[in-house]
Amino acid sequence: MPPGITLAADTPQLSAANTGFMLICSALVMIMTPGLAFFYGGMVRVKSALNMLMMSFISLGIVTILWVLYGFSAAFGADHGGLVGWSGDFVGLSGIGLTQLWDGYTIPVYVFAVFQLMFAIITPALISGALADRVKFTAWSLFIALWATFVYFPVAHWVWGAGGWAFELGVIDFAGGTAVHINAGAAALGVILVIGKRVGFKKDPMRPHSLPLVMLGAGLLWFGWFGFNAGSWLGNDDGVGAVMFVNTQVATAAAMLAWLGYEKLRHGAFTTLGAASGAVAGLVAITPSGGCISPLGAIAVGAIAGLLCAMAVGVKYKLGYDDSLDVVGVHLVGGVVGSLLIGFFATGGVQSDAKGLFYGGGLGQLGKQAAAVAAVLVYSLVAAAVLAFLVDKVIGMRVTEDDEVAGIDQAEHAETAYDFSGAGGGTSPRTPAAAPPVVAHEKARKVDA
Repeated sequence: MPPGITLAADTPQLSAANTGFMLICSALVMIMTPGLAFFYGGMVRVKSALNMLMMSFISLGIVTILWVLYGFSAAFGADHGGLVGWSGDFVGLSGIGLTQLWDGYTIPVYVFAVFQLMFAIITPALISGALADRVKFTAWSLFIALWATFVYFPVAHWVWGAGGWAFELGVIDFAGGTAVHINAGAAALGVILVIGKRVGFKKDPMRPHSLPLVMLGAGLLWFGWFGFNAGSWLGNDDGVGAVMFVNTQVATAAAMLAWLGYEKLRHGAFTTLGAASGAVAGLVAITPSGGCISPLGAIAVGAIAGLLCAMAVGVKYKLGYDDSLDVVGVHLVGGVVGSLLIGFFATGGVQSDAKGLFYGGGLGQLGKQAAAVAAVLVYSLVAAAVLAFLVDKVIGMRVTEDDEVAGIDQAEHAETAYDFSGAGGGTSPRTPAAAPPVVAHEKARKVDA
């Protein structure tokens, strides 16, 4: 047809099926944040369990409000210089029609906005795992607000927003390898370089207090990730989302097996923590790549990510940075691996015609992926370090050493995760300053050890 002319029959119409599908996917992504809370909460010592849960849950509150006020506009509004978006109709979600469609798709703008909101919520929550045991809750809350504003919203526009520089360059990031996982992993590294190590790092045992909680959290993440990944095609009409669904399962399975194999050879045992961590590593790596590779490619991506992430988690002890729950080793490394492997395994026959090196595409796509990986990594690391430094100078990022040793749950939330005395349901909200019984504190310390 002549350029500039659109026939009425070609105009997208609201699809009840796609709208319902995307609302379900949004709910699946939402459940990932509580899943992450359980995953992280089980990995810390008993005296920090509630704080770890709250560090994820508070993101549900803070980021939701920021997204409505200006976050959606900054991430997906009209492009300004390839760096940030802005549209007045998106501010406060106040100028959006009830059935107004997201441009080029068959779902309402409201549905797209709420789906992307769930991504914005979980991304800063991912950072929290690196900071276990030692960060003031008020400082963490302020950091989330600042980091989402100055890092996540702009980076989401770079990668996914029409006009964003990475989007226009042709970078492939199906569901968030750069915008979510590299972004969060690099930010975690930036913050821990500012706030320093936990008391007793590399000296005291800091074993997970509840591996069943870790497995529960990993299971919820795996379940929710199908919405995270398959939903990112924003519809279910052409089979691409189905391929992504399959690849999500395949890569996660391969990564779990690779991690367990490495663990058995290296340490002599198959651990539940290794199974859970390997699964998450596979989920991270397939997030950017699963829409452009085959199921056989997904096996390769998952296995490579599982092996490299398993190897990476020990680097913190050699380099001396205290990444409490291996956010850098799993999310940063896994995101980098998944994003770069697109340059090798992209088939050119799924979400786009871009081909990787192994399919005759040369090094062009790899170069594009590397540019986005480097830019997001450096920007997020530096920005997060600067923001953490400013928050530390204004209100202080860390709790006192005494509070960290005694337990951040009691210091910051006036509660304990478990009632070891058997006397009832924990600290009364009417007496928040009350100290836990001595016997309970001593038992908790034994569990920690």
